[in-house]
Amino acid sequence: MPRSLEPLYNVGGSCFGVDSCAPQFAAMRDGKIHLRALTKGHYPGIPMNPSQLPGITSIGYWSCTGAQNWGTESHRNEGLEITFLETGSMAFSVDAKNYELSRGHFTITRPWQLHKLGAPHIMPGKLHWLIMDLGVRRPNQEWRWPRWLSMTDDDRMELTKKLRHNENPVWDASPAISEAFRDIGECVARWPGPQLESRMLALLNRLFVEILVVLGAQCPPKNPHLASRQRTVEFFLRTLAEKPAIAREPWTLPQMANQCGMGITAFSAYCRSLVNAGGIDYLNQCRIDHAAKEIREVPERPITEIAFGSGFNSSQYFATVFGKRFKMTPSAFRRHPQPIVPVI
Repeated sequence: MPRSLEPLYNVGGSCFGVDSCAPQFAAMRDGKIHLRALTKGHYPGIPMNPSQLPGITSIGYWSCTGAQNWGTESHRNEGLEITFLETGSMAFSVDAKNYELSRGHFTITRPWQLHKLGAPHIMPGKLHWLIMDLGVRRPNQEWRWPRWLSMTDDDRMELTKKLRHNENPVWDASPAISEAFRDIGECVARWPGPQLESRMLALLNRLFVEILVVLGAQCPPKNPHLASRQRTVEFFLRTLAEKPAIAREPWTLPQMANQCGMGITAFSAYCRSLVNAGGIDYLNQCRIDHAAKEIREVPERPITEIAFGSGFNSSQYFATVFGKRFKMTPSAFRRHPQPIVPVI
């Protein structure tokens, strides 16, 4: 668990505290998310030697497929934080302004910016991040980059200027930024190992060069996905999660794709990008979650009746899927005195 944290600094009577990471620790403990990270200090993950990856205090990713009941606290970090949403969608707020992240967005927050993920809960998806301590806690302090950042003086000064003066926290990742984050995630997953630190430093240099390119080329991103095919699939999947009557209908993959006005291949790709699962797998998740709620709230109704009423054609298959989701039988779930967290 994270240690007790001192305030980052005090300005004008306001206490700026560091991220306690309490929701992340709790989500990991309860099996709600798969998290792989490298850490120095109180952040979750595999502890690094202080001499490794100078300046990096936390780097890694988390992945979740099912419905979540947690979000991060409003917090500030001990450094520059950059996140990249590889799949899914997520509510994000910075300095009391709200944003809706979608697949392919990356964010930039500086140490003095109050921010959080979730409104209030985290959505399914895969999120990468890195936090780099540049020796600043206030806007007027000088940024001190680690010696491994191999940029020309002009490019380093330009990167610093764009990051310091950037008032837009959400950007569209280029293919190169997306690839760099995925490769960094692979390094984290394989850590520790031969040459991984050198590879990580090379990838970080590549990432910051590509970020400089994007910050110089982009206007603040709009939100075109609100009227896109992706938005259509997102709305349909959300309906399955929120409406038991819709989820229990005898959907097939072709019918789900047709409902969204597209072919199976495109529909399946959007499902993977939005909820980290195929269409039928996500449908079964929703059905199981609706059934679990009814098992808990309507104890007099037979479990087999609930299974068929939730859209399952076989009580045995229902029990199998339920066991994978909750690591116990439906009957044990009904008898259990405490709420059970689904296993992703």
